[in-house]
Amino acid sequence: MTTPEDTPLRRVLPLYGAGFVTAFGAHGIAAGLGGYLGGAHASLLTLGILLAVYDGAEVVLKPVFGSLADRIGPRPVLLGGLAAFAVASAAFALADDPALVGLARFGQGAAAAAFSPAASAMVARLSPASRHGRAFGRYGAWKGLGYTLGPVLGGALIALGGFALLFATLAVLAAAVAGWAALAVPAAPPLPRTRQTLLDLARRLARPGFLLPTLTLAAATAAVATGVGFLPVRGAATGLGPLVTGVAVSLLAAAAALVQPWAGRARDAGRLPDRIGTTAGLVLAAAGFVVAAAVPGVAGILVSAVAIGAGTGLVTPLAFAALAAGTPPERLGQTMGSAEVGRELGDAGGPLLAGGVAAFAGLGAGLATLAAALLATAAITAARRKTTV
Repeated sequence: MTTPEDTPLRRVLPLYGAGFVTAFGAHGIAAGLGGYLGGAHASLLTLGILLAVYDGAEVVLKPVFGSLADRIGPRPVLLGGLAAFAVASAAFALADDPALVGLARFGQGAAAAAFSPAASAMVARLSPASRHGRAFGRYGAWKGLGYTLGPVLGGALIALGGFALLFATLAVLAAAVAGWAALAVPAAPPLPRTRQTLLDLARRLARPGFLLPTLTLAAATAAVATGVGFLPVRGAATGLGPLVTGVAVSLLAAAAALVQPWAGRARDAGRLPDRIGTTAGLVLAAAGFVVAAAVPGVAGILVSAVAIGAGTGLVTPLAFAALAAGTPPERLGQTMGSAEVGRELGDAGGPLLAGGVAAFAGLGAGLATLAAALLATAAITAARRKTTV
């Protein structure tokens, strides 16, 4: 069987492609939902539900599929999830019925809940521990590319052929990545496991070696979601147009995508310890929100976008590599699936926290509150000790 030490990059690239699929699918559709439903006079509540159904499916199902990947091997779960994503996307493209968009989004979310933790587990399985940072940095960069291009390409596809063209493109993309993975990704058979009770699982996931990296991942994801959602609002409030605020969001995503591979390589070379890197990343992201709250105009929003993106780009590969390093190989799927739940909760919780405070005290106070939460997480991270999962 192929070992992590001799797995060439070309055989791991489809895993990065799977990360791109879920990111592009999530943001490409979400960015256009408001306009698509506007023609049907849908309420904001309906829009909120349709935006949440994708993430909701992932929160519920990722631990389930992560455990399944450990039981039968991650490769079949990866291929099955990508195939299911293609089917769900193609079904809506053929029907092109607005009433079915919620069902299609749930199907895509359930499929992503399968192939996303399986891909993360295989990234760890097919890379030696000495290169986990680099591997997860590349994986995160491909996901970041999907987040960056999703709204732009999604909007272009909708303009050219409506939502049916966007879903059809996603179906072709997922099917192509599935075929690529089937041809290139080596087998990773299930490893022997000791019997685990629910109590054993609860104890393992309650250890700092799982909780602290997951907490930092949740905080980083909360920062990205809040930045993407609220930096345009902050810019508009200070008189900036949609072009500048759009550039700011793109800068945030691009900074995160560019920093992640560098952070992973620095970790593997011993130049960036997990604790120092994640703490610095959270502090940098918090500083970005402070700048956004305190400095009006173009300079403030662009500097804050770069700081938030670079800070979260530091955190993500280091936290994933720490999870992989502290997890028994036979439990990687379960750990990655459970950690992804933390990310999804951060994705929802960050904007809720900032928006809830902003509703009563103004947007500046909301952004400052999120900065305080990031600094609190950084303080916890700085005080942690190295502990296995």
